[in-house]
Amino acid sequence: MTPPPARSGSAPSGGNPWLVAIAVMLATFMEVLDTSIAAVALPYIAGSLSATNDEATWVLTSYLVANAIILPASSWFSLRFGRKRFLITCIVIFTISSFACGSSTSLAMILIARAVQGAGGGALQPLSQSILLETFPPQKRGFAMAVFALGVVVAPVLGPTLGGWLTDTYSWRWAFYINIPVGAFAIFMISRYVVDPPYIKDAHPGKFDGIGLGLLAVWLGALQIILDKGQEDDWFGATWIRWAAAILLTSFVSFLIREFRHKQPLVDLRVFRHRNFAIGCLLIGLFGAGIYALVTLLPLFYQELMGYTALAAGWAVSPRGIGAIVAMPIIGYLTAKIDNRWLIAFGFSMFGAASLWFGEVNLSIGQWTFLWAILISGFGSGCVFVPLSTTTMAFLKNEEIGNASGLYNLLRNIGGSIGISVVNTIVTRHSQSHRNELAASVDPGRISVHGAIQGMQAYLSSQGSSSTTALRQTYGLLNVALNGQARLWSYVDDFRYMALACFGCVPIVFALKKAVRKGPAGAGH
Repeated sequence: MTPPPARSGSAPSGGNPWLVAIAVMLATFMEVLDTSIAAVALPYIAGSLSATNDEATWVLTSYLVANAIILPASSWFSLRFGRKRFLITCIVIFTISSFACGSSTSLAMILIARAVQGAGGGALQPLSQSILLETFPPQKRGFAMAVFALGVVVAPVLGPTLGGWLTDTYSWRWAFYINIPVGAFAIFMISRYVVDPPYIKDAHPGKFDGIGLGLLAVWLGALQIILDKGQEDDWFGATWIRWAAAILLTSFVSFLIREFRHKQPLVDLRVFRHRNFAIGCLLIGLFGAGIYALVTLLPLFYQELMGYTALAAGWAVSPRGIGAIVAMPIIGYLTAKIDNRWLIAFGFSMFGAASLWFGEVNLSIGQWTFLWAILISGFGSGCVFVPLSTTTMAFLKNEEIGNASGLYNLLRNIGGSIGISVVNTIVTRHSQSHRNELAASVDPGRISVHGAIQGMQAYLSSQGSSSTTALRQTYGLLNVALNGQARLWSYVDDFRYMALACFGCVPIVFALKKAVRKGPAGAGH
């Protein structure tokens, strides 16, 4: 029998809900930060542990795979062991494994530690979100999601900057050690202020669905490996990618059948019967693809084509965090006042406009040329995340929120992985096609091109090079220029595709049902 929903008027403990918000936000911020903070340190990790750069990328992959597996399963574990106890246990595992990552002396050791860290961190996002949604009454859930968004939206932006600074100033090991004091403080705050609601204490989740977890691990692992390594091995041109895709499809279909037919499944997929939740998951997946793609593309552009250091590139994109922080209190207030669908549509439109602005990029830009575009993208992401979270969960009972939060965050992370993979593939493939187009236009038989080549050759000859050497150097410089322009245009393509995707999300937003609030104790529908 389904227990009655807990009254949504106050924190379960009867205490200050904002202290609960701070407690769970610490855990979320720490976990999301770690998905990006290690990325800039990969070359240093590889050098320190005598590994190649390709081998070092498994430091990211092992974390993401373990993280994704635990995300949707977090609801069952919280019902079985108690949400507060499970949350504290996850933070303890995350913090201890962070120390193990920082003190690793071999590639195998850090990969094992990162997998354990990812498993410990996988439950932090959905548990934090479900605690916040249940702690605050419906009319104040916008503020709750604004606090949660500080961790989910701002942390990926600060990660590269903080990681670059710690790596350059101290050592890559401090990118992991920094979690230790944050984790300890989060444990103290959660143990003091977070209390399980009655339906958690009285829950009987049933026997553990080990087969479901196994199938979940297989298809998520196969998906993440394909996305991470597909571009390197020419996607389906590689035999192992085709086999991995077959395993992915088989295990995914088997997982769906298992979860729909099992009496007490590990992940309750029936929550997708709610229209708002199903459409909201689609939108958060697309949003995750957009924001993670942008977080990846801009620093890569600054480092690859502009020659910036990791720290300088991190500083260049850091204003996005300011834009998101500015948006949070404004959007948190407006979510209780106006139709959230308009806020979400406005956020996607702002993000799309910023992407179009980035599409005007060239090789003459300065570090702060796109300051306003970066601020706008941050503000737009805040406009999307906060009202989308509240609207997606508006028609769910409290007992459904924990399971739904796991699936919702999983789809955002999967969207992010797909987005990163797609934009990296576009950069690589379009660079090749643009290089061919530009090379075809640079015909030495054309008078203007021939004159330019002769002029450069004459200049190099005047600097002491022989005629043959000067000609070879001229063609070398021309090749560098062609490659740079081709790479630039591939980034332009990426930014414009992202803009189209964002604008395409706007009509989907209005397929959501409007969440009407009926007073302090209303259920939000």
